[in-house]
Amino acid sequence: MSKNTARVYTTRQEKEERDSILLEQLPQVRYLARRIHERLPRHVPLEDLVHAGVIGLIDALNKFDSSKHVQFGSYAKFRIRGAILDSLREMDWGPRELRRKARKVEEAHRKLSMELSRAPTENEVAAEMGMTLQELQHLLGELDSLEVGSLRIESPWDGKEEDLCDYLPSAPEDTPFFRCQRSEMKQLLARVVAELPDKEQQVLALYYSEELTMKEVGAVLGIGESRVSQIHSLAVVRLRSRLDEMMRLTGNRTRAASSGAGA
Repeated sequence: MSKNTARVYTTRQEKEERDSILLEQLPQVRYLARRIHERLPRHVPLEDLVHAGVIGLIDALNKFDSSKHVQFGSYAKFRIRGAILDSLREMDWGPRELRRKARKVEEAHRKLSMELSRAPTENEVAAEMGMTLQELQHLLGELDSLEVGSLRIESPWDGKEEDLCDYLPSAPEDTPFFRCQRSEMKQLLARVVAELPDKEQQVLALYYSEELTMKEVGAVLGIGESRVSQIHSLAVVRLRSRLDEMMRLTGNRTRAASSGAGA
């Protein structure tokens, strides 16, 4: 076999292997797209999410490094999900008025948390916003679609927005700095989640860890799907508010330590 023939044969083998891997991972693309789509308004096409997920899968295949000792399936899941969420942020499909209301809920929660030195109840948040409990719960149900499973807050390390889902164990980065940063973030997350009411902890565990749908979570807990959505939304508000507070303190201490060392 000549060198040119061998090269062509090897190239064909590599292409066939890539195509096989892509076909094998396509069901995961559709699964992740459907899970995210179930929380979105109906006017957002599922196929747009699938398309973005396929692009993420191809990107994962191009960038995968087997020397990192990470399974491709786990790495691909991370990239697929990130590509879908990025495509949604670029769409900016969330109504501005709804985003404004989301900020008001967070502000009310943050204000009450500081005044009460504890997490406020739904009734207290409703009163602070001049709403009835039913009106707040209806709003929380609407706001849940804005989150799309993503917890974005300002990083204390560089001031940029980041997604806390990046700190899940399957994240592909493997630098010593990232491992240290991820470990610290996971500790913060564990502390904050432990402060949540039991029902909110259960919803987060079933939805994120067990990967159940909102409907399935409701069946397990014996409540309606809409109530699960409300509880999830309030849990996200609490988490973001508390994490933002804790990370700012962490960032301030880090900057103070750096200044002291440089003096």
